[in-house]
Amino acid sequence: MGDFSERALGIQPTGVRKMFDLAGDDVISFGLGEPDFQPPPIAIEAFHQAMLDGKNKYTTTAGLPALRTKIAESWASYQSGLDESNVCITMSGTNALLNLFLTLVNPGDNVLLPEPYFPLYGPDVSIAGGTATYYPCQFENEFIPLVSDLEARVDERTVAILYNFPSNPTGGTLDLQQRDELLAFAKKHNLWIISDEVYDRIVFDGPHVSFMGAGYDRVLVVNSFSKTFAMTGWRMGYIISEHAEAMQQVIKMQYYIAACSNDAMQHAILATMEHASDYPDHIAAEFKARRDLIVSRLNAMKGVECHKPQGAIYVFPKVTVPGMDSQALAMALLKDGVLCSPGSAFGPSGEGHLRFAYTISQEDISRGMDKVEATLNRLLG
Repeated sequence: MGDFSERALGIQPTGVRKMFDLAGDDVISFGLGEPDFQPPPIAIEAFHQAMLDGKNKYTTTAGLPALRTKIAESWASYQSGLDESNVCITMSGTNALLNLFLTLVNPGDNVLLPEPYFPLYGPDVSIAGGTATYYPCQFENEFIPLVSDLEARVDERTVAILYNFPSNPTGGTLDLQQRDELLAFAKKHNLWIISDEVYDRIVFDGPHVSFMGAGYDRVLVVNSFSKTFAMTGWRMGYIISEHAEAMQQVIKMQYYIAACSNDAMQHAILATMEHASDYPDHIAAEFKARRDLIVSRLNAMKGVECHKPQGAIYVFPKVTVPGMDSQALAMALLKDGVLCSPGSAFGPSGEGHLRFAYTISQEDISRGMDKVEATLNRLLG
């Protein structure tokens, strides 16, 4: 017998983190998807005050009732009739994802996951004892999956499908018709939909299209305060669903994962939602300007094709340098002072792409793109 579980040995560090760990302090970083903003002042003030007021104790496993009620109300434009029982506060969106896979997946079950993908999805399915089957989200279709590709991958052991829009790493988003086609597929096969919508407030040229309130109750939405309120280090998220029995199981599972979420932070987030609910709109406006800048610069370079993403904080251009894969190209850029992520870090179909997170100032984006352009000009001759 080995010293460690097959579960632990079977999962690997992500390619994104590997690149981050190689970078020095003097690089221009398009690596980690972390907004370069701070939480709104009311959040920090309320967090401090909550601790002073003694909010340093256990809460109920599902979270502060007033916060859960506020979150439910914030989804009223998508789904009426939600209340605190439809919400479970989690210690981050990643906690929420693991909770859902542990709640829905039995050993041997199949889960459909997007590729290119957020690197935690597959290992989470493996930890739950399931098997991940990846469906393609192709550049040629602006990273929206085709139902024909989904049909080719579903089988009798498939229990769930995960959708992620706006997407990490591609920035892909859905319109209503696309959402309804993907919803109809899940309904046809009676699948649970796990909808990762953590970038729902960072959309640019139209409203966010959610799977919540679309007429199918087997939908569980994962959300987070990390990106939209610049609270990545706070590690606060939630699960919301109209499916009452599913939420009961989710809340039970959450107890054994984390017991409960941070008391003072929940009070701070409630104050933020009450007094700074428009904060995500302000940072989304800045991200839109950055998106426009980086897309324009990339599309003017040799060997690069880049969609204009409609949401999230990433571009995922196709970059072609003969004789170099995405890892080698990312290393060449790192050597020249620019940190980005190789497309292969997000699955085999990410090969030929690079991911740039535009989470730095417009001035730094311009300087970084100057370096990228110089590197590509040198490599392409």
